[in-house]
Formats: sequence, structure tokens, C-alpha cells
Amino acid sequence: MKVTIASRNPKSSKFPITLELPGTAATLHATDINKALAAKFPVYYPERQRLTTSDKKPLETDKTLQELGIDETTTIYFKDLGPQIGWRTVFLIEYAGPLFIHPIFYYCSKWIYGNAVHHSDMQKWTYYLVLAHFLKRELETLWVHRFSHGTMPFRNVFKNSAHYWLLSGVNLAFWVYGPWFGQGKNLAIRNDVWLFGCVAVWAWAEISNLITHITLRNLRPPGTRVRAIPYGYGFDLVSCPNYFFEFVAWTAICFLTTSWSAFLFNIVATGQMYVWAIKKHKNYRKEFKEYPRNRKAMFPFIA
Repeated sequence: MKVTIASRNPKSSKFPITLELPGTAATLHATDINKALAAKFPVYYPERQRLTTSDKKPLETDKTLQELGIDETTTIYFKDLGPQIGWRTVFLIEYAGPLFIHPIFYYCSKWIYGNAVHHSDMQKWTYYLVLAHFLKRELETLWVHRFSHGTMPFRNVFKNSAHYWLLSGVNLAFWVYGPWFGQGKNLAIRNDVWLFGCVAVWAWAEISNLITHITLRNLRPPGTRVRAIPYGYGFDLVSCPNYFFEFVAWTAICFLTTSWSAFLFNIVATGQMYVWAIKKHKNYRKEFKEYPRNRKAMFPFIA
């Protein structure tokens, strides 16, 4: 079968081209076009390609060309997405930042603040909770998450990492572990109910977050991009309980520290998660006619 491919870039000198594929529209899949194009132009490996028809909708890789309405008269349009990096690698890089940055500020206070800081109980607990949070994230990335998209543009790793390395890394660590929150300072005084109440809420939220991640993982068989309606703990109320529990965990750290830097990170992170939650919520309702109508996007009973 012959397939004609044009470029979305009108200045491209490589396109249009015609590829000869061994098979028919009934037996060939979109992935066969990806592979054939990569064989002709190795720089455009499959993850770097975006193939669409005239309606600009990306070709569904699990469908045959016949199911996609593609024949030898159809023109397929190619867009170069640029160098790619795996989502799993991106996540590992993002979460590694705070794991390295917080110990530096916690143990090297003499060189950062001019004097060694005798850490208060609040600072100690915050340090352990932050490290536990990002270590959990790393382990989930390795052993729990199954990604619907394999890669993302390489340039995005810098933008994504800045959020964690700067806001929850340098900014949070500098202000929370400073001498103004040290042992004996008024700003660091927390009664046991306040201290351990925040720790308990954080622990509940982190465990709940893990449960929802496992639920999402079990929806998608290994090596597939299958989508299904999630049910169970948290999902009866919202479409993205993992985001809600993440918000609760960081809110607990906000009240534990009472530092503006923690509130800043939580506000920015929650805002971004809410945008993602709204998008996922709309996609669920659009894709599944039987999707529960009483669910909210991220915040139970609210939005």
C-alpha cells in the first residue's frame, strides 16, 4: 500500500514523500507508518512523530488504517515534536531535586546561614516528611505508574523540574530550616496536638494518595494504553482523588511550618493539579457515557 506523507512545516524540503508499506489498509496500523517513516528518516523516531489527517486529530495507533478511514488517496500530515525524553525519566529527575536540596540546607546550615542551626521539632518533622514524600514519588514512578504517553519534549524537563527544584526545593528548604525557626525560637513553638496532628493528616493523605495510584495502575494492563472508569476509595467523590490527597498532604505541611514558602508551593501546585483534574474530568465524561455524573473533578462536593 502506498501512503503519502506531507509536512506541517511548509518550508520542509524532505516532504511530501510516498512510502510503500507491505500490507493493506485492513492489516496495517498507524504504528506501521511511524516505523516506515523512522526507517527512512532515523532522526524522526516514532516518539518524535505526530501524524494526523486533515482534521488534525492524531492517528490512533491501535486502529487499522481502514478503521481510521485512510486509503491511498489520503494525505497524512507529519509534525516533528522535537527531541523526546521518557516520562518516567522526567519524573525521576523532577523528584530527585528536593531529595538532594533539602539535606544540603538541613545539614549545611553553618555555611548557608552563617551559624549552625539547632533544629526544632517542627524543622525535624518537616525534613522527614518532605523527604518521605519525594522518596515515595520516586518509588511510585519506578514500580507503580503506567504511563499513557511514553515521552514528552526534552525541553519540558527544565520547566517541569524548576517547579520542584526551586519551589519545593531551594525556596522551601531555605526558609523552613533557617535559624528563625530553630530550637527555642518563638516561631518554632508547636504544641504536641498541633505537631502530631499535622503529621497524622499528612500520613493519611500520603497513604490515600498511594491507594489511588495503585487503583489507576490496575486499570491499565502492562504495555497498553487502555482507559477505563476508576472506582473505589476516593473515586466515588472525585475524578482525581490522587490530586486531592496531594493537596491535603501539602496543606498539612503548610500548617506544620506556617511558612509562606510552603503555602506558595501548595498554591502553585494545587492550581496546576486543578487544571489537570478539570481536563481529565472532562475527558472521562466525554469518553464514557456511563461515567458517574455526581463526581466532581478534584475537590469533593465543590469542583
